[in-house]
Amino acid sequence: MVRYAAAALATNPEKTSRARGEYLRTHFKNMREVAAALTGLKLTKAYAYLSDVKEHKQIIPFRRFAGGVGRASQAKQFKATQGRWPEKSVKFILRLLKNAESNADAKNIDVEDLFVKNIVVQQAPKTRRRTYRAHGRINPYQGNPCHVEVILSASDAEVERAKDKDVVAASSLSGLNRRQVARRRIEAARTA
Repeated sequence: MVRYAAAALATNPEKTSRARGEYLRTHFKNMREVAAALTGLKLTKAYAYLSDVKEHKQIIPFRRFAGGVGRASQAKQFKATQGRWPEKSVKFILRLLKNAESNADAKNIDVEDLFVKNIVVQQAPKTRRRTYRAHGRINPYQGNPCHVEVILSASDAEVERAKDKDVVAASSLSGLNRRQVARRRIEAARTA
């Protein structure tokens, strides 16, 4: 069994589904930007967004790895100036999302509730080739593949907080610093 990014699963493993791809032959930097754009979206919205990116109707904003990336007006909606339409990375991430969706289906998780909880992109070992230069020299010609983990989660039902406890806690502890609040709690526990 391979290790996934454990932090995203810690809360509720039966409500999450995962998929991973290793040594994917698509650029790490492009995949990282695609993952950042998708994180937090509902699964249905993610599919629609990626299909729009394939048709150049929407853009993937490039924020971290943006050196030499051209500007595009489509990036304005993401409060960015630079962006691209990385087709190969989109193709790979679509496959992983479909795989994670079918894993969720196998776990009897409702597909409509799923959202992209986390996408982890890590660099894989570079693939080495060589290119021939002038005067008989040889230079490296390396690929930058990546490992990708997709974690989908069903959105949790929100529970309202009890109002009576809030009123008591706010009235008795307002205007106190941390140490004073802690001391009051310890004293209350001793008397109870």
